[in-house]
Amino acid sequence: MTYCVGMILDKGLVLMSDTRTNSGVDNISVFRKMYRWSVPGERVIALMTAGNLATTQAVVSKLQERTKAPAERQNSLLELPTMFQAATEIGKLLRETVQQTQAANGQEASGRFTASMILAGQIAGMEPRLFMIYPEGNFIEASFDTPFFQIGETKYGRPILIRGYDRDMSFEDAVKLMMVSFDSTLKANLSVGLPLDTLVLERDNFEPVHERRIEHDDPYFVSISNSWSNALRNAFHSLPDYSFSSTRD
Repeated sequence: MTYCVGMILDKGLVLMSDTRTNSGVDNISVFRKMYRWSVPGERVIALMTAGNLATTQAVVSKLQERTKAPAERQNSLLELPTMFQAATEIGKLLRETVQQTQAANGQEASGRFTASMILAGQIAGMEPRLFMIYPEGNFIEASFDTPFFQIGETKYGRPILIRGYDRDMSFEDAVKLMMVSFDSTLKANLSVGLPLDTLVLERDNFEPVHERRIEHDDPYFVSISNSWSNALRNAFHSLPDYSFSSTRD
């Protein structure tokens, strides 16, 4: 399992992903799930992945190869003219990879090799865009009616994002909001784990304005986790008291 979030703001895009993969409680590993490509002054594109690790790594490897092979450059993320076309091409690669893997492993393997992805970025002269790509290769685009996407273990962190999101919030507040969302997910599901990768893409700035890995002993994340737990307890105790006698007819 994994957890990834992509969010669109007036100022740009904010992404965060965990790094845990597991095949049982005794086989836990760390693998990067966030990838980035850029052309200085022209474009920056990021991709986050969830699902079968072999499938997602195969898709990312094909995308990486296209940036290096001259014959494939017309379908490269560094050459495609729009983010929509980038989402279309990644969706096609994902669908083909899933189908090929399932065919090679037989009908009983159906569903075991699926994956989903979040694509984010901006190409010069266009708006920042955010897409969620499904295993079948189709995708949807974020808007300010649906300003963030989650993939992986989504349910525990979603209420935090819904209550705290504001389209004109600062990048710093967006990262803090995501940390709270991830902390709630980490507490509820052991299949999501640190380190976390963070990426902030500012509108019309084609290099990240912030990019870092949050480790287990990161003092700010520890502070956020402890402060959020204390704030929840304090909020609970500040609610009006419930009385058995007040409910009697």
